[in-house]
Amino acid sequence: MALDRRELLTCFLGAPAAMLLAGCGGGTRDPGPIPGELVGAGHELGHRLRDLRSIPRPAEDRWQTVEVAIVGGGVAGLSAARRLSRGKLDDYVLLELEEQPGGTARSGPSYPWGAHYLPAPMSHQQDIIELLEEMELLEGRDDAGHPLVAEQHLCRDPHERLFYRGRWTEGLYLYDGATAEDRRQLELFEQLVAQWVDWRDGQGRRAFQLPMAEASDDASVRDLDKLSLGDWLRQHQLDSPRLKWLVNYSCLDDYGLTADQTSAWAGLFYFCARVRQAGEESQPFITWPEGNGRLVRQLARGATGKIETSRAVVNIAAQDDGGDGSDGERRLEVIALDQDGKAWGYRARRVIFAAPQFLTRHVIQDWREKPPEHVAAFEYGSWMVANLHLSERPMSHGFPLCWDNVIYDSPALGYVVSTHQSDVEYGPTVLTYYYPLAGDSPREVRDRLLGTGQPEWAEIAVSDLQRAHVDFRQQVERVDVMRWGHAMVRARTGFLFGGDRERAAQPYRDIYFAHSDLSGLPLFEEAFYRGNGAADAVLRSLGRDA
Repeated sequence: MALDRRELLTCFLGAPAAMLLAGCGGGTRDPGPIPGELVGAGHELGHRLRDLRSIPRPAEDRWQTVEVAIVGGGVAGLSAARRLSRGKLDDYVLLELEEQPGGTARSGPSYPWGAHYLPAPMSHQQDIIELLEEMELLEGRDDAGHPLVAEQHLCRDPHERLFYRGRWTEGLYLYDGATAEDRRQLELFEQLVAQWVDWRDGQGRRAFQLPMAEASDDASVRDLDKLSLGDWLRQHQLDSPRLKWLVNYSCLDDYGLTADQTSAWAGLFYFCARVRQAGEESQPFITWPEGNGRLVRQLARGATGKIETSRAVVNIAAQDDGGDGSDGERRLEVIALDQDGKAWGYRARRVIFAAPQFLTRHVIQDWREKPPEHVAAFEYGSWMVANLHLSERPMSHGFPLCWDNVIYDSPALGYVVSTHQSDVEYGPTVLTYYYPLAGDSPREVRDRLLGTGQPEWAEIAVSDLQRAHVDFRQQVERVDVMRWGHAMVRARTGFLFGGDRERAAQPYRDIYFAHSDLSGLPLFEEAFYRGNGAADAVLRSLGRDA
């Protein structure tokens, strides 16, 4: 059912915001369409394929024989491809549903469509360090062995600001007007986090580490997964509204979940894993105008096999009779459809499944009738990302424009400025606006996301930001919208150490799994780790050096 403007804003921004904005454009009157388009049609193709009644058979001239087929061209799939190439295996094909690889790390020419930064790695993250060295981003190491990132690639000042009651203030904690009790609770929270930062188990492992597979498996740490971060705050009698807002924002930012939905382990991981030791700042952010699209391009350059986009895999089946019969060895048959509906076939000795786990029950033939129980444990959150093209930098009152700009009472996460890394402080820019849908039912919020089109999402984004900027609507030239229906795995309470992730990571009939959802954390570092690990396992299974 179509909503008028006030109903739309009430639904997505809340009643107070809708009332405040009622006068802008005449209340229910639509102030006019905002130019732009929906970007990425993968979910529409994916839904059509999910509902296929039968699997089409490719014509004989549309079959290829390869050593390895990689399903999914996000960070995990590209990392696996690069790793195979580094292992001297180039006879592979990577199949990606979208028109360009990258998944939620893909980008436009000078702005992100999802992930937009990478924390500087610590000394133990050798694979990440090697990748950054390839990109010529490092300037050596410090005395402790930690890499030194070239300054031009680190997020420049000012980093972040918060809009509250008509004014922008520095940072993301609302110090203005904070009571003595607010400040006491913030200090206590920071002390508790510092204790976990310095915590080590009997083997010297940290409680929270990147990648998470290298973190401690001590029961006292893993038991944090049994309660939500909201419960953890209540256990420590931390109920300051300002602290709760900061913690809730942090969970939404990394996981698309509220603090009451997020595993306490995942929530504390956010605050601890990127801090070397108590008393230090978190690792600085590496960022570019196009966000993690820069990293995607580097991974793709290192992948010397075939990358075929707009190919949606619809079936993976084991052929016990040798598949094509050419070498008498068992092969896997992978069938994909292109955007024109043509079927293409690939006979591979191994498959790396680098797509989300929920797709396995639709794609792996053996699992279509009765998928393993662990598949149902994986839930995925929905996000809307909009890129707003402006004719001029937005005007604001208080602290100046930053890289990250957040509105205190908005359900969205605010925006990052694509031109922030430049030295130019005026002229056109692109703002990337993030809106996570954090409802309790993934299916309902996904329907809500996909049932809302570009005109409505553009109006939501512009109206939300109009509260913080004078004449903002007049500066907007176009708003393009990306709807991520399965944006990231939900690190909800009880999921991380319930056993389902471990079961999902086990190979099945020469199919090896690689995706950040196997870690339960939707992070570049985890996707990179899982892609590399799956490729190494495949290389070893084929008798090659990993």
